[in-house]
Amino acid sequence: MSDQPRSAVTFGIKTTPMRVTYDDVLRVWLEADELTEISDAWLWDHLLPLGGPSDGVVLEGWTLLSALAARTQRLRLGLLVTSNRIRPPAVLGKIATTVDVISRGRLVMGLGVGGTVQPPGAGGVVGENPAVAEFAAYGLPLVSPTEGVARLEETISILKRMWTEDTFDFHGRYTTLIGNRNEPKPVQRPGPPLLIGGWGPRVLRLVAQEADIWNVPGPPHRSAEFVAERNHLLDEYCAAIGRDPGTLVRSVQYIVSYDDPAGDRAAVLELVAAGVTHVVLSLRSPYPEGVASRMVRDVITPVLTEIGAS
Repeated sequence: MSDQPRSAVTFGIKTTPMRVTYDDVLRVWLEADELTEISDAWLWDHLLPLGGPSDGVVLEGWTLLSALAARTQRLRLGLLVTSNRIRPPAVLGKIATTVDVISRGRLVMGLGVGGTVQPPGAGGVVGENPAVAEFAAYGLPLVSPTEGVARLEETISILKRMWTEDTFDFHGRYTTLIGNRNEPKPVQRPGPPLLIGGWGPRVLRLVAQEADIWNVPGPPHRSAEFVAERNHLLDEYCAAIGRDPGTLVRSVQYIVSYDDPAGDRAAVLELVAAGVTHVVLSLRSPYPEGVASRMVRDVITPVLTEIGAS
C-alpha cells in the first residue's frame, strides 16, 4: 500500500474472524498473497460477535495476525482497527513490534479509539452498543469519547518512542512508564506506517497530526457523500497545521455483496470519486472458494480499468 504512488488506487481485503475457522482465514490469505492486485489484508479487533448469535466463534486479532504473518510472504497486514481500550499502550507496542519482525516489515499499525460510552439513543445501553456487552464480558471499562481520544493520543506517542528510542520514561495523564526498553526494534524504520480509523472531528484532527493513512467505513454503513464530506474536513485540518493533504492515504472499508458485482463496482467507483485512494474489500463469511481471485476479476481489475480510462 505505502509502496504505491499517493495518487494510485490500491486494494486490500478484510477477513473478519467471526464465525469462521483459522483454516478458513488462512486459505483466503494464502490465495491473496499470490495476487499482486491485492496489496494488503486485514483482521478486526473484537472479542465477541457483533451480530447474530452471541455464542459464535471469534478469534483474537493480534494472535491470529501473528500466525498469518508467519505464513504469508508479500501482503501488508494489520488490524482494521486495533481497539486502544483492550491492551496497555506499551504492551501493544511490544506486540506490534513482534509482528513486524515476524512479517519482515509488512505491518501497518491500525489504531482506533475503541469502546466508549455513547449518549442515549446512540448505543448507550446493552443491546444497542455491542461494545457494552463485549467490554463487560472481558472486564474492560468503557470511557467517554473525549477520554478515548486522549488515550489514543498517548498510545501513539508511546508507540513512536518505543520504536525509535533505546530507553525512556513516560508520564502521561493515563499511562506512566519507567525505563521502557523495546528490543528488537521494528524492521520498518522509524516504525510501521500508522493507520487511524474514525470519522469524528477529534479523531480527524489526530489523523492530520499523526497518521500516514486514514480509514473510515463506507457503504453500507456510511455513504460515499459522507466519506467525501469527512475527506474534505480532513483536508482542512491538514491545511491548518501546514501538512500537505496529499501525504495522507485515504482508505475505506467496503463490504462486498458477492451476488451483485456490478453494484460493488459502482459503489467502489463512487468512493474513489469521493477521494478514496485505498479500498479494503471486506468479505462476508463463509468465504467462497477462490474468493480473492473473484474480487480481482469482478471488482478490482474492472475498477482500475475504468479509472485508467477516465
